Amino acid sequence: MKQADEAAGGIEGREGVSRLEAFSDGVLAIVITIMVLELEAPEEVGLAALRDLWPTFFAYVLSYAYVAIYWVNHHRLFGHARVVTNGLVWANIALLFALSLMPFATAYLGRHFLDPGASTLYAVSLLLPALAYLWLLAIIARTGVSDAPARAWYRATGRKALAATAGYALGAAVAWWQPLAGVALPVLIAFLWIKPWGPIDSLLLRCDAPDHAA
Repeated sequence: MKQADEAAGGIEGREGVSRLEAFSDGVLAIVITIMVLELEAPEEVGLAALRDLWPTFFAYVLSYAYVAIYWVNHHRLFGHARVVTNGLVWANIALLFALSLMPFATAYLGRHFLDPGASTLYAVSLLLPALAYLWLLAIIARTGVSDAPARAWYRATGRKALAATAGYALGAAVAWWQPLAGVALPVLIAFLWIKPWGPIDSLLLRCDAPDHAA
């Protein structure tokens, strides 16, 4: 009944969802472009000069992986969306804002690798989009496709997102004293999201895979 009232009020349907997803794709493409522009070639020649840049490359690869993970899961999440509500728009804007901060955190981590402040900042930069993604997921779970496979996917993805968010929060909390935690935990958490569904999900979440899981 609530969804019918929203539709009658002029809220956009799938066409609006597609427009919002296209806008999000453009923002994420810009985020990746900004990050790659931070990769500056050394003035010195030789392998030694390139070797000294490994923290910068590591930070870039990790952040690129996270932007890719968010793009894949954002696309999958929006596949379940049916209407564009005001909450959906603002939750999506919050996610894009949080992800737009990643180039700065990535560059800072690359220049000050394993510095307590840099590691803490990087962990926080991953915590913020995780919180926004949970908000976005909750809205689409309430207003989107509601058949049994979709509900199973919402439940499983929500549990995984909560576990990841807790991991980022833990990393941010301890990175000031153990800087490696601010980097190592995100690396481990990234593997949770590489596949849409896998053995890790079943073991960690103890949830049956939905019928359409790959």
